[in-house]
Amino acid sequence: MAVAQSPHLLRTEVEFTLPLGYVDSAGTLHRQGVMRLATAADEIQPLQDPRVLANQAYIAILLLSRVVVRLGSISPVSPRVVEGLFSADFAYLQDLYVRLNEPSATLADTRCPECGAQFTVDIGGVA
Repeated sequence: MAVAQSPHLLRTEVEFTLPLGYVDSAGTLHRQGVMRLATAADEIQPLQDPRVLANQAYIAILLLSRVVVRLGSISPVSPRVVEGLFSADFAYLQDLYVRLNEPSATLADTRCPECGAQFTVDIGGVA
């Protein structure tokens, strides 16, 4: 996870691992990635896209292609890549987007006490 050096700085990116992974045209599996916080422009500009005007559900594709900054060795992540995700991975990224961009997000940075590896956990309660 890309975390600011000071605890007073805003965390703007989070690393993730897709449940299944994206398989590119060469057969390479991409599971690790980075998602950044969304901006107002990320949420507003896709509303004018003809694909969204024709099908409102397409906004999720465009939003994720804007905020997923890397997926394996793929950067930038195009709408075509997001379209090619397995349904489970698409749902995972949608959920991560909501948790990362909601004011009540429940993600926390932590470190393994045994090996020292840093990672992010969801400390939210089960609904």
